Order: sequence, then C-alpha cells, then structure tokens
Amino acid sequence: MSLPRYPEYKDSGVEWLGEIPSHWEVRKFRHAFTESIEKIGSDVVGVMLSVSGYRGIEVKEYDDENRRRLDDELVGYRIVRPGQLVVNTMWLNYAGLGVSDHEGHVSPAYRSYWIEPAFNKRFVHHMMRCESFVRGYTKFLTGIRPNSLQMSREDLMAFQLLSPPVDEQTAIAAFLDRETAKIDGLIAEQETLLALLAEKRQATISHAVTRGLDPDAPLKDSGVPWLGQVPAHWDIIPLKYLVNLKSGGTPSKENPDYWNGEIPWASAKDLKSEVLEDTQDHITEYAVSSGAASLVPAGAVLVVVRGMILARMFPVTELRVPMAINQDLKAVLPLDRIHGSYLAWLLRGSASESLNRLDEAGHGTKALRMDSWTSMQLPIPPILEQKAIASFILRETSRLDVLVSETNKAITLLKERRSALIAAAVTGQIDVRGAMADSHPEALAP
Repeated sequence: MSLPRYPEYKDSGVEWLGEIPSHWEVRKFRHAFTESIEKIGSDVVGVMLSVSGYRGIEVKEYDDENRRRLDDELVGYRIVRPGQLVVNTMWLNYAGLGVSDHEGHVSPAYRSYWIEPAFNKRFVHHMMRCESFVRGYTKFLTGIRPNSLQMSREDLMAFQLLSPPVDEQTAIAAFLDRETAKIDGLIAEQETLLALLAEKRQATISHAVTRGLDPDAPLKDSGVPWLGQVPAHWDIIPLKYLVNLKSGGTPSKENPDYWNGEIPWASAKDLKSEVLEDTQDHITEYAVSSGAASLVPAGAVLVVVRGMILARMFPVTELRVPMAINQDLKAVLPLDRIHGSYLAWLLRGSASESLNRLDEAGHGTKALRMDSWTSMQLPIPPILEQKAIASFILRETSRLDVLVSETNKAITLLKERRSALIAAAVTGQIDVRGAMADSHPEALAP
C-alpha cells in the first residue's frame, strides 16, 4: 500500500521515535492517563481478563476449569472498565497492554488507566502496542529473566507518547481498524488452511496404519472398538508385547560435573519435531558413567508420559542419535515384531486413543496410565508391509509439510505487514487522512 508522507516533519526529541509530523505533540504518559484504583471487594466484577501480545485485552480462557479462581480468591484483583488502558508491566516487551472492550478484572500485577478525552481510545490501543513503542518500553525494563522484565511506575508515568490532533487520531484509528481487519481476515483464512492440512495429515497417518495401502485387501473385525476393521492378514497385539520401555531421570542440578557436556538430554520441550538429533540441555559423560543418567539408543521412540502438554497433544519423536531422557519421557524400544519407523507412525496414528488413557496428576498436569497404555491393542502387519507403510506415510506427510511451511510463511508475512502498517500510521510516517475514501485489498495479499 503506497501512502504519502506528511508535508513537514520535526525531531520528536525521543530517540526511539525519531521524526514526527511537525504539528504533532509529544506528551508524557501521566498527562494522558489516570490510574484506576478500583479493586474487587465483596462482589466480583465481570470476567477474568488477560492480555494477548497479538490481540490485546481478551477474556481469559482456561484449558483446565480447575485453574479458574474462586470468588474469594479474587479479592484485591484490579477492576477493568470498558475503554480503559490495561497494562501488564512485566510483559511490555511482548506488547502486554491494550484498551479493553470488556468489563472484568485482572491480576493485581496489572494496572488499569482512564484515558483523557483528548485521546481517541482506538488510536491509543494501536499506538501503545505498536512495535516502535515496544522498542521504547524495552529501554526502561529491569529484571533478571526475559519473561518477567518490569517497567517501574515512575518510568511509565514519564514515558513519552504521541499526541496528534484528535481528528487525525480518529482517522488513523479508523484506517487501522479497517486495514487490520482485512489482514486479520486473510490470516484467519490461512489458519483455517493450516487446520485442514493438520486434519488431512492425521487422517493420512491413521488410515495407513489401520487399513494399509491396498484398498482391495480383505478386512476383518479387529475386535477393538477404536480400530474397527483391519486387513484380514494383520495381527492385533498389545503394545507391551511389541516393545520394551526405558525410563529416564534428571541428574542432580547441584553437581556441575553432570551438566553442560556433549550428550543430549531430552525433555518434553525438545519433542517439537518427529525426529530428534539434539536437545536444548546436555549432560556429561561422567553423568552417564556414574549412573546419574543412562543412554537411550538411536532408533528408539520417545513419548511424553507426564506433563501439561498431554492436555493438548501426544508428541512422538524418533531418536536419530543416542541420548539421555528426563523422567517425564519414556523411551519405547521396538522388538522384532515391529519396525521402528512404523511404530512411531502407529503411535501418532493412535494418538487420540493414547490420550484417552490419562490420569490427572495435579496442577493441570496429565499422566499416562502405563498399564492401560501398554495394554492398548494395535494393528500389526508383516514387517515388509510395515516398512512400505512407513515409507508411504513419510512421502505423503512430507508433501503436506511443504504446504504447511508455505502457509506459515504467508501468515508471518501478513503479520509483519500488519505490524509495519500500524507503526507507520501511529508514528506519522504515513499520512492516512486521504486514504479513507479508497480501499486497496490487492495490496494485502501475501
């Protein structure tokens, strides 16, 4: 989208802002916002709210209803009124703020502010969350951990922001609301495509490991409700007779001789791909030789047996190199009746059935019931057919993965354009006052 610049600019006097239109003003936060002191007492106000770095203030959703706070636990939480600016000072480096459309409440760690009438609320929402302002916040953040850096109340009150004439604020807000809605629509289409590709991928895997590759093969009733019919020449065998299992553990963190070596040590956070060659954490040869950890051989299949991730998915990863694993993982070692790659695809294809065999483990954590899981009956073709099925699935899923990669690139590009457009408009690098009469949908295509 090609839009003109303003006729004249001046130095804003703010390093991270640079030049701004000559008739715009720079004001301090304290001159635009007044902190609200409302807190929950005996009566709860509205719903629990949270902040999204992409969308702003939204109603909090819970993966586990047990994590929802009781009314008496909400005493002292900050009340949020529609039209207030809500700020999480520990997430400003992730755009952890926004103007709320909702009435509700937030953690005491948040702050809420009334907005002065000289500011358009939608302009404030876009301005305070744009990438230029996020860069400005980071100059004032202090702390040790990147995900909990905080901006002091004093620095926030002195923080400098832009104050165009109100009619220009209104034009900028309307322009950005319109254009970002178009971009968000395109992103939603791409995300729908991702969901369809994921469904097709899982269906491809599940069909291949339960029906095989020959559509004309005679079928029989497996006797297993979730399997239904399978090829007549296949066997149905419980998992425990097909594999050995190996547990993991964590070497003492208090012994530095165990850590920062050359041996990969896997935990749930490493199981983000279907093959694994390296990990974020490493242990030493001494940790293995002393018995503080043991190695799992290449060719093993790793699954998560305990963790919050089990509330969403059942990751299955094949090892390409020997490594150690932590106690939340289990190494599944194929025996003679099952090929390693087929085992991995079979476990992925039966992920829903595996997730049906979970217990609550406290604090939103799930744990696999091992007796139940290892008793899960699985369809087992002859070894040569297993290898053919594994090769087929790899080929088909690789094609789908290319489409997923291209779709993710399109989403990234759209988000980058969205971010750049907002920053350019709210800092006056483009003049949108004449743009409201025309629309440019072709410029938004990825």
